[in-house]
Amino acid sequence: MRLTATALLCLACCTSATHADEVQVAVAANFTAPAKQIAADFEKDTGHQAMLSFGATGKFYAQIRNGAPFEVLLAADDETPARLEKEGAAVAGTRFTYATGRLVLWSAKPGYVDDQGEVLKKGEFKHLAIANPRLASYGMAAMEALTTLKLLDAVQPRFVQAENIAQAYQFIATGNAELGFVALSQVFKDGKFVEGSAWVLPAKLHQPIRQDAVILDKGRGKPAAAAWLKYLKGDRAKAVITSFGYEL
Repeated sequence: MRLTATALLCLACCTSATHADEVQVAVAANFTAPAKQIAADFEKDTGHQAMLSFGATGKFYAQIRNGAPFEVLLAADDETPARLEKEGAAVAGTRFTYATGRLVLWSAKPGYVDDQGEVLKKGEFKHLAIANPRLASYGMAAMEALTTLKLLDAVQPRFVQAENIAQAYQFIATGNAELGFVALSQVFKDGKFVEGSAWVLPAKLHQPIRQDAVILDKGRGKPAAAAWLKYLKGDRAKAVITSFGYEL
């Protein structure tokens, strides 16, 4: 009887190991912190591992079209996943909005950015960090907001353009720019700002930053890819997402 129990235990362990798999996930840079936390929970709860790569959505699009081995895309917009689906590079019917982002004007200096963004109108700064609007949806949203505020022409000569929103954050955090536009998730956790000073831009100043996820062609029929998307829709992942200031 003991041998049978041991054999069953070994069989269960082997079966679990067999079904555990990896999924290659391309993640928009703004979603770095929550994705890391969700991936850790995902592995504990499912046994699967999410192998995360971070960058600008526009760059990921080019890499995917050129054969990059990504199986799932967590984009910073809703246009790129829809485009990939239309082009046959993503699995139809798997696309959904996993988060809606918020844009923030942020400075690493406490008290530097006021809660109405008047610092932009005063113009007492040399450098304003912004993610490349051709590659990053947060950069595009920042351009839209500045246009709505009629400030684009005044501040554009002071732009320090970053490849993605993570690099924009680094420019500001290191003092290479006094302030700049970042994702709320980069400077916000559990209901409060982590450091510095910030103005959360009213959503009416730009188009909604809807962030869609989709299974890519290389993830077609792969259990770990399907499990990752299913996990993103679950309550545990949603709690993490909202704790970083995203809307669902």
